[in-house]
Amino acid sequence: MLADERREAILRAVERQGSITVKALAEELGVSAVTLRQDVRELAGQGLLTRVHGGARALTPHAPATPEAPAAAPAPAEEKYAVGLVVPPGGYYYAEVIRGVQEAARTLGVRVVLAVSGESLADNKEQVRQLVAGGISSLLLMLHPGLRPLDEAEEWLSTLEVPAVLVERRVGIQAGRLEQVASDHAYGAALAVRHLASLGYDRVALVARVESPNTALLSVGYADAVRAMGLRPGPEYRIVTNGDAAAADARFDEVVRAVESGEVRAALVHNDIDAIALVGILRARGLRVPEDLALVTYDDEVAEMSEVPLTAVAPPKQAVGAWALDLAVRRLSDTSTPLAEILLRPELRVRASCGADLRTGA
Repeated sequence: MLADERREAILRAVERQGSITVKALAEELGVSAVTLRQDVRELAGQGLLTRVHGGARALTPHAPATPEAPAAAPAPAEEKYAVGLVVPPGGYYYAEVIRGVQEAARTLGVRVVLAVSGESLADNKEQVRQLVAGGISSLLLMLHPGLRPLDEAEEWLSTLEVPAVLVERRVGIQAGRLEQVASDHAYGAALAVRHLASLGYDRVALVARVESPNTALLSVGYADAVRAMGLRPGPEYRIVTNGDAAAADARFDEVVRAVESGEVRAALVHNDIDAIALVGILRARGLRVPEDLALVTYDDEVAEMSEVPLTAVAPPKQAVGAWALDLAVRRLSDTSTPLAEILLRPELRVRASCGADLRTGA
């Protein structure tokens, strides 16, 4: 089951029964109790249920709806503003952020107008021009990660005619009154390194895509954690995928050879797809995860679907979208509100690939 499916199943069970135990529901759904416990923690954090020892219960006393007294559907909020959302094409990462914007829009009574931008600065400028001409009140901008030249992009952002929030991107002071909401990817990388160090690994490798806008931040957090914990500096591998016709085996060859030699025993891999590919390549070479390589992936979109379920650092993508829209609405409602730059911290979700169970005997 995907994460959204599990959480919907939890909410339905709580609504139907009034309370649930993690153990019983995990057996019913065919998932691990650790995974379900994490889902319950997240749902409780969103205010959708109350955590209790061993399970969860409804926020209010359970009163099942009857045919004579069906539960009333909440009335839709009155539309207050129209906000433009500009995103790059493709990529599952953006879909989760968009979903967060959608959910917040329903609550806040905001109409969101989506535009998919091209790769050039000119494309982005044209998309924004059309949105502003169409009457939008504010902008949420998740610009193409390869946008160049960067200084011209920042100068353009400082001249926008409407309030704007940069989403999962970060720019310097040249961008003027632009607000920003992003995941703290450096913190997320450090979280992974600290976890692997706690399992006894004194050297951790970083494997990340060259073209990812998050790789530089992951590298900073990774290096900071290595220094802070007194670990031996590990190798950093950059995987090239854009326009690269080489087979996955060839892209990961240097990593695999380091695992075979025993040079690398633990690694943080960005992203899930690459981590799953690496697991398969290692298995084909007679190597095992986590016995030969303790692995943590960065993203947690499909990490659970790996042959060996992957321990993952999960950026709060939906929350980033929701916070971004909330910032835009606050600015529209009160122009004197202080400008904000918000970093939301990822969380670690422990599964089999890091070997925590093997190390702790749990």
